[in-house]
Amino acid sequence: MKKVVKEWILKAEGDYASALREYRARKNTNYDSACFHSQQCIEKYLKGILQKHNISFGKIHDLSILLKACIAKYPLWEIWEDDLKTLSIFAVQFRYPGESANKEDARQTVQVMKKYRAEIRRTLHLD
Repeated sequence: MKKVVKEWILKAEGDYASALREYRARKNTNYDSACFHSQQCIEKYLKGILQKHNISFGKIHDLSILLKACIAKYPLWEIWEDDLKTLSIFAVQFRYPGESANKEDARQTVQVMKKYRAEIRRTLHLD
């Protein structure tokens, strides 16, 4: 496996751990952070997949755009689009005043993250 792909995986796993830690916290739970790190986990895994196939992607956070770039290699992933569109809003929108995630948002984003993380890890032969 390419070094850069391994680096994306390590970063994605850091976000995975952070999302779970924030979601499961008993005190001072930060649902915004749980949602943000859920989005970041999938973003970094998708970027790792793209790096594996030498597909360029630029500095973007929109999971739909990253997914579309992956679909050439993994056409069945097209069905992920709605879930990843929803997850994408937590990349930026909820990091600023005026929007806040709640427990249900965090539950849903963590669930989506776990689902697609598992599939991408299988694709990368990590599980």
